[in-house]
Amino acid sequence: MQKLKSIFRIPQPLNRNFTFADIFVLVAIAVAIYLGVRLSFAAPQIIEGPDISLDPSALPWYALFSLSRMFCAFLLSIAFALIYGRLAANNPSSQKVLLPLLDVLQSVPILSFLPVVVLSLSSFLPQGIALELSAVILIFTCQAWNMTFAWYQSLTTIPHDLREASNIFRFNGWLRFRTLEMPFAMISLIWNSMMSWAGGWFFLMAAEIFTVGQKDFRLPGLGSYLHEASNKGDISAIILGVVTLLAIIIALDQFIWRPLLAWSERYKLEMVSNETTNNSWFYNALLDARIINWFNETIFEPLKEKLDDWFLKKSQKAILKKKNILREKLFKILFALLTLAIIYGLYRTLIVLSSIELMSWIEIIKGIFFTFLRVSVALIIALLWTIPLGVMIGTKKKYANFLQPLIQIFASVPATALFPVMLIFMLQLPGGLDIAAILLMLMGTQWYLLFNVIAGASAIPQDLKYTAKLLRLNSWTKWKTLILPSLFPYLITGSIAASGGAWNASIVAEYVSFNNETYSTIGIGSMIAQATDDGNYTLLLAATLSMILTVVLINRFFWRRLYKLAEEKYHFD
Repeated sequence: MQKLKSIFRIPQPLNRNFTFADIFVLVAIAVAIYLGVRLSFAAPQIIEGPDISLDPSALPWYALFSLSRMFCAFLLSIAFALIYGRLAANNPSSQKVLLPLLDVLQSVPILSFLPVVVLSLSSFLPQGIALELSAVILIFTCQAWNMTFAWYQSLTTIPHDLREASNIFRFNGWLRFRTLEMPFAMISLIWNSMMSWAGGWFFLMAAEIFTVGQKDFRLPGLGSYLHEASNKGDISAIILGVVTLLAIIIALDQFIWRPLLAWSERYKLEMVSNETTNNSWFYNALLDARIINWFNETIFEPLKEKLDDWFLKKSQKAILKKKNILREKLFKILFALLTLAIIYGLYRTLIVLSSIELMSWIEIIKGIFFTFLRVSVALIIALLWTIPLGVMIGTKKKYANFLQPLIQIFASVPATALFPVMLIFMLQLPGGLDIAAILLMLMGTQWYLLFNVIAGASAIPQDLKYTAKLLRLNSWTKWKTLILPSLFPYLITGSIAASGGAWNASIVAEYVSFNNETYSTIGIGSMIAQATDDGNYTLLLAATLSMILTVVLINRFFWRRLYKLAEEKYHFD
C-alpha cells in the first residue's frame, strides 16, 4: 500500500490539537492584513491599465507573459518548500511554530487578500513591479503549501532502514539530500507540482484581470485577453484564447510533466514490478538523443561530483565550529520584538474593526451563510461524480490508460478562463449568477476530490480485492465493506482542499463584471469584491478576516474530526 500511496501522494492534513501557536499565527495573519489595508490608503486614486489587444498576433506574447509569471512562482515555491519543509522536519523547536503556521496558511482563502497585496505594494513600488510581484505572490501562495506538505511528509516517512544506512555511511546533509531524501520524495513532489501548477492557472487568471474602481491593475496575459474578449462580447476571441491556453496545457503535459513522471519511475520503492507505469514518447526520445547523453557525461556528472566534494569539505569545517550561543540569544530577542509588534498590530486592528457598524457585521454573517450553502452544494455535486469515476480509473487499468492523461489536461484548464463563456448562457436563466457561481466553484475544486479518489482506489490492497471476489460479494456490499471505507481518508483530504478552493472561488464567482456591466449575488465573496471595488478598506478587512476565521474553524472542528476518525477507524495495518 505504501508503494501505491507514493504514486498519487496527496499531502495529508496534520492531525494536531488547536494550540496557542495556532492563535499566535491567526493573530499574525490578521495584523499582516491590517498593515496591508493601511498601506493601501496610500495607493494612487486613479490608475490607468494597459491596452489589451484582441489581435491574434498578440496571443503568443500574452502566453509568454503568463508562463513567465507561473514559472517564477513555481521556482519560488520549490525553494520555499525545500527549505521550510526541512526546517519543520528536522528542527523540533522550529516545528512548534512552522507547522501551525503552515496548517493555518493552507486554510486561508488566497483571493481574499489579493486586493490587500496589490494595493499595499502599489503604495510604495512602481506600478509595473508591484503588479508583477503581486501576481507571482498570489500564484506562490496557491502552490507552495501543497508542495511543502508533500516534502515535509516525505522527510518524516523515510523508512528507518534507509536512514540507518545513510548514518552508517556517514552521509553529510548534501549527500543525504541528494541520494536519499530527494529520490524518496521525487514522485510525491512531481505529482503535487502538477496539482500546484494546475491550481496556479486559476489564480493567475484572477490576478491578470484585477481592477478596483478607477484603479486598473490588469496585466498583459491570457487572463486579461479572455477578460477583454468577454467584456466586448467577442466570441471568436474567447474561443481563440481558450484554444491557446489548451495548447499550452497540452504541450506542458506532453513535454514536461509526462516525461518527469516516466523518469520518476526509477525512484519507486517496490519488491515486485508494477503493472501500471507512466509512459512518455518524448522521454523515450530523449533517452536515445546523443546530445542528452553528451550533456550528462561531460557537464552534469562532473558538476555533481564537484558539488559533492564542495559540500563534503564544508560539512567537515562545520563540525569543528562550536555552537553559536550569541545567535540563539539574538533569535530569542527578535522573536520577543516580533511578538510585541504583533500585539500592537492586534490592538490597532481591533480599533479599526470596532468602527464597523452592527448592520455591516450582520451582512457579513449573512454573506458567510449563503457562500457556505454554495460551497456545500458544489462539494456534494463533486462527490457524486468523482467517486464512481475515480474508483473506475483507480481499479481498472484499461480505463486509467485512456482517462488519466485527459484528466490531467482538463484539471489544468482554469475555471476562470471558461467562466466568461458560461456567463453568456447562464445570465439568461432565472438565478443565473447563483448557478454560475456554483459551477465556477465546482470547476475549480472537483479535481482535488478526483485525484484523491483515484489515489484511494489505487491504494486498496490486492489481497482484499481477491478476498471480496472469493466471497462473491455483490456490488453494493463490496462498496459498503471495502471501497467506501478505503476511500474515506482520501475523501476527507480531498474535501478539505476542495472546500478551501470553493471559498476562494466565491470572490470571483459572486461578483462579476461582464460586458461592461456588474452582476452580484449575496455572499461573503461578493462583499469582499464589492468592498475592494468601492475602496471600502475597513469593510474589506472585516470581511476578509471573517472569511479566514470561518474556513479555519470549519477545517478545525468539522473536517479534522472526520480525518481523525479516518485515521483511527479506516486504515490498513
